Amino acid sequence: MRQAVAVGLLATAALVHLAASGPADSRAGGEQPVPAVAQQNRMHRVVHQLQQRLHTLPEDKASWAQLGASYVELARVTADPAYYAKAEGALKNAGDTGLAAIGMGTLANARHDFHTARDWALKALAALPSSAEAYGVLADALTQLGDDAGAQDAVQKMLDLKPSTASFARASFHLELHGDVNGARDAMTRALTAATTPEEIAFCRYRLGELAFDHNRLDEAAQHYEQGLAARGDDMTLTQGMAKVAAARGDAPVALDSYRRLVARAPLPQYLQEYAELLEANGRTEEAARQYDVLSEQQRLMESQGASDDLAAALVAADRGDGMQALRRAEAEWSRRQSVFVADAMAWALHMNGRDAEALEYSDKANALGWQNATFSYHRGMILAALGRVAEAQEALVQALRLNANFSPLHALKAGRKLAELRGGR
Repeated sequence: MRQAVAVGLLATAALVHLAASGPADSRAGGEQPVPAVAQQNRMHRVVHQLQQRLHTLPEDKASWAQLGASYVELARVTADPAYYAKAEGALKNAGDTGLAAIGMGTLANARHDFHTARDWALKALAALPSSAEAYGVLADALTQLGDDAGAQDAVQKMLDLKPSTASFARASFHLELHGDVNGARDAMTRALTAATTPEEIAFCRYRLGELAFDHNRLDEAAQHYEQGLAARGDDMTLTQGMAKVAAARGDAPVALDSYRRLVARAPLPQYLQEYAELLEANGRTEEAARQYDVLSEQQRLMESQGASDDLAAALVAADRGDGMQALRRAEAEWSRRQSVFVADAMAWALHMNGRDAEALEYSDKANALGWQNATFSYHRGMILAALGRVAEAQEALVQALRLNANFSPLHALKAGRKLAELRGGR
């Protein structure tokens, strides 16, 4: 679910400047990670202050925009999508302003309604043509829609307007998607240099840690996660990073306990799936099944609040062997957007239904940008193996494990077993 992380962290960056500093301060800020209890308490205080201000000044459109942004942030922090409806109501009260359009676009991105997010971003830019934040919303939407050229242009304009943590972070992700790992690391280092708050520092350290973890540099990843926690000790993204490191180092008890506490604080689909996979890889299948049940319920709750995610649901269904559900979900998402993320989900779902020739066509699309992604390579290797293209399958599986031998506690094991099988000629 590597792509889900990117959406979750990047899609909300454009309205942080509205939500983070409170009603009296509208300074622009960069992307921020999601500290759990401390962040919740801070955001609840901001909401309370804004509500008090709006009780006195109900026509203050900027405060309504800030309140809407704060609700979107609370939805992320608490994993409670009920805040989306509150955010929408507040942003509607903000009127027909550029700030309100930025907020509505970020809300749409959070709900994975990327076409709507793009439209709101364009509306925001019509009102605020020099808004780096609006270009950030646009870049996030276009990336997810598969408009690579448009996303690159939006990121460049954001950089030109404001070379900040938020803009360098988006540049880093764009470079990573195109296989330029060194360029992505350099851009993220520049984002860290530009960071001025503990939240920004923690976010940058997390992303640098992820770049290291995703390319088999485990000690470097751990160092970044630890330095991020030194800046922001109650950050759940960094906690998740350290849990992954513990699992990769073979310390399953520590990893499992970290994930148990993490999903209790924030039952986000990504964390629930990772926890379930780790439990399953350690033979605790009944506990894993319970986490998958929680994940399904959380996905239903998100959908009830207009935050559908057929992409994540397709991948979970495929990994659990429900090929029909996986393909239905993947096709629904592909009908809305043709990004490399969805192309990979289509490939994997088709493979699970035995349609490997078609799956390979989508795998080609998934790899078109050059992203060095271990999960994509694993999926491709399994598809090629099913087609009897043994040498190519081995190459793809070796690539997956060379990129990140710990890309999944469950599927990395399967990749290794399949590779041994192919090499043994069985």
